[in-house]
Amino acid sequence: MTTTPGTSDTAGTVRRQEPIGSGFGARSTAEEVLRGIDVVGRTAIVTGGYSGIGLETTRALADAGMRVVVPARRPEEAREAVAGLGDRGAGGTVEVAGMDLADLDDVTAFAEGFVDSGRRVDAVINGAGVMACPGGGGGRGWERQFAVNHLGHFVLVNRLRAAFSEDGTRVVSVSSAAHHRSPVRWDDPWFEDGYDKWEAYGQSKTANVLFAVHLDALARDAGVRAFSLHPGAILTPLQRHLPHEEMVVAGWIDEEGRGINPAFKTPEQGAATQVWAATSPHLADLGGLYCEDCDVAVPADRAEPPAAGVADHAVDPGQAERLWAFSAELTGVDAFR
Repeated sequence: MTTTPGTSDTAGTVRRQEPIGSGFGARSTAEEVLRGIDVVGRTAIVTGGYSGIGLETTRALADAGMRVVVPARRPEEAREAVAGLGDRGAGGTVEVAGMDLADLDDVTAFAEGFVDSGRRVDAVINGAGVMACPGGGGGRGWERQFAVNHLGHFVLVNRLRAAFSEDGTRVVSVSSAAHHRSPVRWDDPWFEDGYDKWEAYGQSKTANVLFAVHLDALARDAGVRAFSLHPGAILTPLQRHLPHEEMVVAGWIDEEGRGINPAFKTPEQGAATQVWAATSPHLADLGGLYCEDCDVAVPADRAEPPAAGVADHAVDPGQAERLWAFSAELTGVDAFR
């Protein structure tokens, strides 16, 4: 079942993959998309919020007055990175807590601690992840990129369910144009027949999109709206696993390690689409959609360049429902049914 140019929820309502004319674009920054939006006193959880575009997301939200919680695998490093954020602007705050997405018990402990604190969360931005790992082995026999990028966030959002705001919570799943590389490989999701780091990354990014599609279908009536997105190409620590020469050959950097691709965004620009998806009032009646360049993306067969837009396999509600059931079976967590 394919639903392009839109995705259908369980009630059959079509949410179209069509730009809404946000007024922003590829070079907009996270600070710019927040102007005029009142988020003072609201709470966001931002995974990966202390590095790369995640750090710029934390900075922009805190400067706009939000209370930002950053769960981090390396909390001391995170505290150093976010020190001083929120000191300027509208009085937001940044709090760091320990959490390793690769350890589902650790994810559960963080989420349950947040729920037990009695706080409500208005936005969850699932931005942490790994890319092109040189070997797919992970805990429990799962492929590492799928486990960290998708299953860790699946458990986090489900475990946080009791803390979602009564006024509505946005869940933002940071995917990538790399989702074009692979659908979910149902016949061999763990790459037991041979590992390809880029195909594995693509599968995990497809899972990020499908997660948002089905979460929105399950929970929209309870005020939960979910979006996924491609932040753009940005040089950040996400490339830590890539050999220098591979990035040179790809045209990303020169031999001295300097960025040379004019299409790449700055971290401030790369953070913009996830901040926009988490806060824009223009998305209030929408959900389950894939975004890029601070707007709803078009289907891939209409996109320019061809690698842009969203692939059919990533917004298929049947695939999204199947992935949700698979993830719930693997993790033992399913709070939205």
